Amino acid sequence: MRNRFDEQLSLLNHELLEMGTLVESAIRSATDALIRQDGEAAQLAITADKDVDQAERDIESLCLKLLLQQQPVARDLRLISSALKMITDMERIGDQASDISEIVIYLSGEPYIKQLEHLPLMAEKAIRMVTAALDAYVRKDVKLALEVMEMDDEIDSLFTTVKDELITLIRGDAAAGSQAIDLLMIAKYYERIGDHAQNIAEWVEYALTGRHKGVFLT
Repeated sequence: MRNRFDEQLSLLNHELLEMGTLVESAIRSATDALIRQDGEAAQLAITADKDVDQAERDIESLCLKLLLQQQPVARDLRLISSALKMITDMERIGDQASDISEIVIYLSGEPYIKQLEHLPLMAEKAIRMVTAALDAYVRKDVKLALEVMEMDDEIDSLFTTVKDELITLIRGDAAAGSQAIDLLMIAKYYERIGDHAQNIAEWVEYALTGRHKGVFLT
């Protein structure tokens, strides 16, 4: 019985990593479309969000089977319940990558009012956080999960930089206001992606230690 349970836990780990790959690809695709102002690529990124949604449903089904059929206790129960929370955050990340892509489509016909220095950097840090958080879960590495939580401060700092730059730009050129708001929204979506990645890391900490900071996102 335990061997069967361990096999299903291994499958759960695999499917979590696969969903993580989909989410990372969604962020990267949306960012590439943003940089190149490619509306068609952005539309593909929006369509890919369906794969993330399906992965969430598949993992949720597996977790419920583990809970109902195997009746796990203690740490195993925390691993499964944490996975259910983590896929909710990953699905939200997929939604936010899609939201970025929708703004890219809207902006694809006009030149940018400024060079995109910090938005791609925010995206890379967000991808790194998601990857590391899932690695921490699979490797059962609390130290790595804590490092991911600290990384969120870097994205928050970049968001503040982008916001300040856009406010300064609007003050100098009121006509830039509309696009500046759109770019600020994109920066906010990246900042939220970082928050969700931090959430994932916090659920990893809970799965491995039973401790949780009690931070929830909608």
